[in-house]
Amino acid sequence: MPSQNEATADITKLAELTQDIRVAMMTTFPPGQKPHSRPMYTTGVDPKTFDGTLWFMSHAESVKNDELAQNPEVLLTYAAPDKNRYVVVYGRGRIEKNREKAKELWNVHAKGWFPGGPDDPALTLIGCEVTTAEYWDGPAPTSYLLSLLKAVATGTKPQTTGEHGKVTAR
Repeated sequence: MPSQNEATADITKLAELTQDIRVAMMTTFPPGQKPHSRPMYTTGVDPKTFDGTLWFMSHAESVKNDELAQNPEVLLTYAAPDKNRYVVVYGRGRIEKNREKAKELWNVHAKGWFPGGPDDPALTLIGCEVTTAEYWDGPAPTSYLLSLLKAVATGTKPQTTGEHGKVTAR
């Protein structure tokens, strides 16, 4: 179990890695069925205030809400190939009708889905409490390409300066 300082540093690192990757693939695990994945827009990730919960907006009648009610386990995958950055997050999802939080997270993307604004009766929030995560933060694509070209020319393996780590939030 990480210390409080380690957990805080870990969730800050997770926020830094995901703050610019707006869309995650959210996988739910309905009992007796195959895992079900879909893209979801992540809202409100700020490394200065991130507390270990990733937030998503969802329609009250959505299949994902039903699946989370049956099994709260969630897998979120983030990818930014242009930055050579990949993050896998494991957590527990919960459904909330929280108008104050909806107002805090509100953005232009949400308006297209919920024309009634943060008070839209169809709007629910999914809070994903991060339990663990794993990330690969590789070298910039140009740097990697140069290393690959050198490796091909010399018959050696590419030398990368990327970072791989695990995060424990709870």
